[in-house]
Amino acid sequence: MNTQKYVVVDIETTGHSPAKGDRIIQIALVTIEKGVIVDTYMKFINPGKKIPVFIQDLTNISDKDVATAPPFEDFAETIFEKLQDAIFVAHNTNFDLTFLQAELKRSGLPKWHGLAMDTVELTRLMYPTAFSYKLQDIAAELGIPLTSAHRADEDAIATAHLFLRAKEDMGRLPYDTLSLLHKRSFQLKSDLSRLVFEMMQKKRNAQPDLFDRFNGIPLKIKNRISNTAPVEVPSGDWQNRLERAFPNFERRKSQIDMMNSIQNTLFENGEMVIEASTGMGKTIAYLLPAAEFAFATNKQVVVSTYTTHLQDQLLQNEGKIVERAIGAPLRIALIKGLGHYIDLTRFAELLQGDDESYDETFTIMQVLIWLTSTETGDLNELNVSSGGQFLLDKIRRSHLRRLTPPEKRYDYYENALMQAKEAHIIVTNHAFLLNQRVPNPAVLENVGAFIWDEAHQVVQAAVAQHEKTFVYTQWKYIFGQLGLYDEQQLFSKLYEAADRTGFSTVPELLKLESLFIKFVALFDEVSAILSASFSEKFRNSRHQKCSSLLSELDINKDRFFDMLRYLNEWIDLSQLILQKADRLTEKTVSDRIILTDWRHWTEELMLKAVEFSEIFVFPLADEVSWIEGDLRSLPNSLSFYKRPFEVTSLVENVIGPVRGTKAVVWLSGTMSVPSNERFIVNQLGIPRNVPISKFDPPKDFYQGARVFVVDDMPDIQQVSQSEYIESVADAVVQTVLVTEGRCFVLFTSQDMLRKTVELIQDTGLLDDYMLFAQGISSGSRLRLLKSFQRFQKSVLFGTNSFWEGVDVPGDALRAVVVVRLPFTSPDEPIFKARTEAIAKEGVNPFLQYALPEAVLRLRQGFGRLIRSKNDKGLFIVLDRRIETKSYGKEFLSALPKVKVSKVSLEKMVTDIEDWYNKQ
Repeated sequence: MNTQKYVVVDIETTGHSPAKGDRIIQIALVTIEKGVIVDTYMKFINPGKKIPVFIQDLTNISDKDVATAPPFEDFAETIFEKLQDAIFVAHNTNFDLTFLQAELKRSGLPKWHGLAMDTVELTRLMYPTAFSYKLQDIAAELGIPLTSAHRADEDAIATAHLFLRAKEDMGRLPYDTLSLLHKRSFQLKSDLSRLVFEMMQKKRNAQPDLFDRFNGIPLKIKNRISNTAPVEVPSGDWQNRLERAFPNFERRKSQIDMMNSIQNTLFENGEMVIEASTGMGKTIAYLLPAAEFAFATNKQVVVSTYTTHLQDQLLQNEGKIVERAIGAPLRIALIKGLGHYIDLTRFAELLQGDDESYDETFTIMQVLIWLTSTETGDLNELNVSSGGQFLLDKIRRSHLRRLTPPEKRYDYYENALMQAKEAHIIVTNHAFLLNQRVPNPAVLENVGAFIWDEAHQVVQAAVAQHEKTFVYTQWKYIFGQLGLYDEQQLFSKLYEAADRTGFSTVPELLKLESLFIKFVALFDEVSAILSASFSEKFRNSRHQKCSSLLSELDINKDRFFDMLRYLNEWIDLSQLILQKADRLTEKTVSDRIILTDWRHWTEELMLKAVEFSEIFVFPLADEVSWIEGDLRSLPNSLSFYKRPFEVTSLVENVIGPVRGTKAVVWLSGTMSVPSNERFIVNQLGIPRNVPISKFDPPKDFYQGARVFVVDDMPDIQQVSQSEYIESVADAVVQTVLVTEGRCFVLFTSQDMLRKTVELIQDTGLLDDYMLFAQGISSGSRLRLLKSFQRFQKSVLFGTNSFWEGVDVPGDALRAVVVVRLPFTSPDEPIFKARTEAIAKEGVNPFLQYALPEAVLRLRQGFGRLIRSKNDKGLFIVLDRRIETKSYGKEFLSALPKVKVSKVSLEKMVTDIEDWYNKQ
């Protein structure tokens, strides 16, 4: 077979199943020989049936387009001939090849036989950090033209270029990586092993490459910050320096004032709170004084953020701007918590073993390729399957394992620490600073100032940092991995390894198994107790998914104590056996893999024991625990959570020791609400003598914004949910049609979001639009956002996490629709516990907590809309409580001073049309 000939195939069809009578309506074949496209073949095909409307919308192929086209049988022999002696390539071969085989059979031709390569599998492998592997997404990410997705001719050409690009990039991998990939490539779903082998053969006698090696695994050589000679940077004069760096610099008085305030605070070791509205250029406003402070004092500045988006901005964009403004090299380093980074030793050990599943094999291959390009070693860069996440968890760095000196040389976390020590600015996240166990004191010893950006999120970060969870299915998964001797799982392998090498005795191992049997049985017993109590509490509930404070359940804790005792005994004995195994000087590769796996699951159970103890056995007074579950699937659906409902002391532990000796700057776009100026700062424990300094954008910054309150929506508290959802769906459809998409629709409930989206989809009124829905569409928040921005006619339906922290500048976002005022549900357990605590102090929890929190969230929602003075956008509120309730004015007064129109839905649509025409 000529392995240099590939035929890239794409088809469009009337549906998904040839067995149900669906037919091909368009086919394209692109032939590649010796790395060059040598032939393209495209035909419309008459399917002998009507093309469904949704297919016509998707492909832009109508019945008219295929009316005069011949049937597939007329092309079958030509297509079959073109595929001879070729490797079949498609973006999802399961679909294209299966359909084509069915059509060939129907045409009386034999089944095609040959190798098939799937470019979905290939691109997932070669580009493991890509956010999406849909053809239009991965093509856009790699700069491959694709103007009309879901047309066979366009898709086939794009797939051909994608295949050639991935093949070329595979050829750039070092020989050792290709060799390691080849060993596992036979377990892939398509015949990519042939491609890996071809690339490996070409590289066999290649020149030495520019890669590091760890235990034979190629790594990209890490860039190291070099400690350059001290540079004298002149003080102040911010405006002239920015004008020199940017000929078109726009002077903003508030930005200059903010720089001066921050400069004074840094040099005086003071503390300040800043509320800087969108459009202020706040990142530059603190980074420039921070850089000057670092150069002048030879002290470092820590900048802590909540989102990775802002971290990337600081490293890639703002850092370069400040460097030009000060005229000197600025060293910026990023460091995160230990668990973000890969443990190369554990990964190298895993490579020696046998994979348990396709997901594990594929993820190992993705990691091998990623290691040739990553500079950070941050596992969160990878886009892996849910099954692959289990493997990533096995290879994360852990504080429970100390590294040897040779390991430290290659370790990414150690490299990040080294970079941080040499940096002027250390960028990190709130979680890193708030986790007292992780920050390395040596990293922070030369820090002279802390800047907390997105400071309102320090509360959330502190809560999440101390959250403990108990999930029934996670425990059961661990039990299944360990197993009993007769179940031929990991315990039986440990037993046999101990028998071979003598690191543990038979009585010890039998005791270990006996303890395992006891605590697993008790786990089932306590799960049954919890399920029974949970079911009893909600026996009259109309809902299937329920939640409750743990304190509201009537449970006897005796069996919980028993389970924890046996579990801790098992952990102690398991650790003792591992210590004895570590002293063995001679261990086979197989033994090392078994012990590494056993250590991993022992550490997992150690963490689970702490969670279990803190939730059920030794709960703290200032923390709240609650249970969630689906009454239809108990105990499988059980999840428990524990969080502190007050974080002042957690923040004080970090900031208290440095107050007065180092500068502390807190800043955010939303640090206050009109009725409660110190709502956030009081939660952070910031002293009352520290005022909130507010810096506003220019007066005309929000001139492109309009606020609409739709006053003929039904009263949300007077109608059924289904009736309200119907009105919401109608309002959303009309808004999307008049703005031509580019809308955020913000909900406070995932259930309401899902029902609204389903209703809109059922109507078919937005079939011309791409609808992305959090919790329904696949992908993370960032991936949904990128997909939303990629299409002109798109709508994004989001819940809590889309109210803030996403940046969609310019015309990419035309409207934000607020479905409900963003009050937290009174049944939400933390909210319930916090309001009860506030009420005990004789304070109104609604005015003191619920209302300020909701107002703050609405401000954040508005902040998604206008990101620069040239932005134009609509902020539409569908919840009439903003005008009918006395507290409504609190929401409106928290928004910037823009025109607010209280109108009917019909009048709003007309006004928007007029407004757009004037634009």
